[in-house]
Amino acid sequence: MGATLKDATAIAGIGQTPFAKRLPDPEKTLACRAIVAALDDAGIAPSEVDAFASYTMEETEEVEIAKAIGAGDVTFFSKVGYGGGGSCATVAHLAAAIATGQAHVGVAWRSRKRGSGPRPWKNTQVQLPTPGQWTRPFGLLRPADEIGLLARRYLHEYGATRDHLFNVALACRNRANQNPAAMMYERPLTREMYMTSRWISEPLCLFDNCLETDGALACVLVSAERARDCRHRPVYVHSAAQGLPAQHHGMVNYWNDDPLTGPAWTAARQLWKQADFGPQDVHVAQIYDAFTPLIPLSLEGYGFCGRGEGAAFTEGGALEIGGRLPLNTGGGGLSEAYVHGFNLITEGVKQLRGTSTAQVPDAATCLVTAGEGVPTSALLLRS
Repeated sequence: MGATLKDATAIAGIGQTPFAKRLPDPEKTLACRAIVAALDDAGIAPSEVDAFASYTMEETEEVEIAKAIGAGDVTFFSKVGYGGGGSCATVAHLAAAIATGQAHVGVAWRSRKRGSGPRPWKNTQVQLPTPGQWTRPFGLLRPADEIGLLARRYLHEYGATRDHLFNVALACRNRANQNPAAMMYERPLTREMYMTSRWISEPLCLFDNCLETDGALACVLVSAERARDCRHRPVYVHSAAQGLPAQHHGMVNYWNDDPLTGPAWTAARQLWKQADFGPQDVHVAQIYDAFTPLIPLSLEGYGFCGRGEGAAFTEGGALEIGGRLPLNTGGGGLSEAYVHGFNLITEGVKQLRGTSTAQVPDAATCLVTAGEGVPTSALLLRS
């Protein structure tokens, strides 16, 4: 069998800025603050950083970030596409670079002013990308519209209801209510609030959609050997995968034989193939939640339940602390902050360090996923 990334590297440091609808500082400043905080958390000097990984949608550049933080010579840098689908892949790329000796100290980050900035789909001056020509003219203008289409099909085919989507929204809000850093801290959600809220794109209401956030996060990767000498308990990258299924068409999956079998299924096969444990051994999950329907779709794709069973999986408090699969324990994109899923990575690290504001007792394994519906990525972390 060929070489794998299994436990060869570890996340040694994490950092973040405050989260808010509006922050005054530019994205570069926010990025540098999160990165410097992550390096300080690891006890590593900025001059030792020799690798960077970020999203193609990241507006800050490695050249400027490296100069601003005082990095040394950089020998690896990459950018991952498809928005939130790239979150876990930034860590995976750094892990591969470090495991193969191309670099020694890697930084992944995401800085975004989505709360105070423009909505990307409002720019009508830019020619539509080819996939958009099959959706935008017919009214699917926003990601919420595209996921709304998939959600309607899912509800129709499997008998799922809005109560199942509420279960997801409630679990994330309950965890945010415990997290002082969350935008929805001390702002409870009730079933009545959910059921009477305005539509965003039917069947998705206000609380089925993620927040709009200004903020930045970062993490630092090093070899497993070095991580043992850093300031905190190492969180090992046990397995990593990306997924782009055959005949994929972003969000709507028009050309797939089954539109409800999304990129999660492709990523999951690779992820579990390289792991020493399976879904039944995952103690806590951080599953990408730009929209509530992505949770049941991902639960199925990553093997926690059978096809069409994701909605029923959410019943009986399954996603709450003490349930079958505690979920998005910082509040996730729905209730902590939406920074293209990077807060799910840092929350996974907190869980395995034992420092989460909604700690799962004795958590030693964590699944982190990137955006379902677009080419995606995932990580298995262990302590």
